[in-house]
Amino acid sequence: MSDSNTTDFTNPSTFILMGIPGLEEAHVWISIPFCTMYVIAILGNFTILIIVKRDPRLHGPMYYFLCMLAVTDLVLPTSILPKILTIFWFNSREIDFSACLTQMYFIHCFFMMESGILVAMAFDRYVAICHPLRHSTILTNPVVAKIGQAVVLRSSMLIMPYLLLERHWSYCRTNIISHTHCEHMAVVKLACTDTHISSYYGLFMVFCVLGLDVFFITVSYNQILRAIFSLPTKDARLKTFGTCSSHLCVILAFYIPALFSSLMSRFVQNVALNFQVLMANVYLLVPPMLNPIIYGVRTKQIRDRLLGLFTHKGT
Repeated sequence: MSDSNTTDFTNPSTFILMGIPGLEEAHVWISIPFCTMYVIAILGNFTILIIVKRDPRLHGPMYYFLCMLAVTDLVLPTSILPKILTIFWFNSREIDFSACLTQMYFIHCFFMMESGILVAMAFDRYVAICHPLRHSTILTNPVVAKIGQAVVLRSSMLIMPYLLLERHWSYCRTNIISHTHCEHMAVVKLACTDTHISSYYGLFMVFCVLGLDVFFITVSYNQILRAIFSLPTKDARLKTFGTCSSHLCVILAFYIPALFSSLMSRFVQNVALNFQVLMANVYLLVPPMLNPIIYGVRTKQIRDRLLGLFTHKGT
């Protein structure tokens, strides 16, 4: 690297993204599963949006929230993969300082937005199972719209301090980011000023904001399970539980890799850097790919509509 990458500077004009450290020779091969996951995510989530839009029977709270989830699952991988592919295929590692902060904002904003949508979907399942007669009066279209607005506003406002802090820091060590994208902790490590406030805010986001989301989802499903087990027959219990099984699978696919990656980057010192980077990509690429598959397989209305589209095309 040239000396310009290691000399003192306050606001670098560019950062250098290294991709996956130690696996540079395999970048082209790694791009194949990355591209596959991205294509599946794009096709699957667009299919969900089209199916819900075309079928008036699916114009209800559960499917409106599912459409919100599909939109976030389109933005999340799109915010990182084009730049990753330019690194893997063309060795184009530079990213403008402002573009880096913008990418970081989109990653963390839409990640938190997805978490909020999962809470909203858990609330929808709680009302549908525990108060079925009041579902249509509680979750009206205006209420769903307000919940969506609150999720967007919360994410947009809470992520803003990241950008304000990192825009005004001094970066006097290096502008080389050992990552495939502008991940928050990877950029924090480059600053030569006191970054404790950012670290504390990051922990607040993980434990208080995402922790509260997990808490509300847990409370909702505690009430849902109590209602299910109070049903008189096994068939009724299985049928009712089946209506929220898709959501449970999506929750596990979203939170487990994300929390694992976040906590590992902060508290575990002896993990190989390339493994940390791979995990940081997994939690942004795998859930957007899996979510439409889970809902397409597990949700009867969407599965039937999807089969109907293929059957119609085949006739």
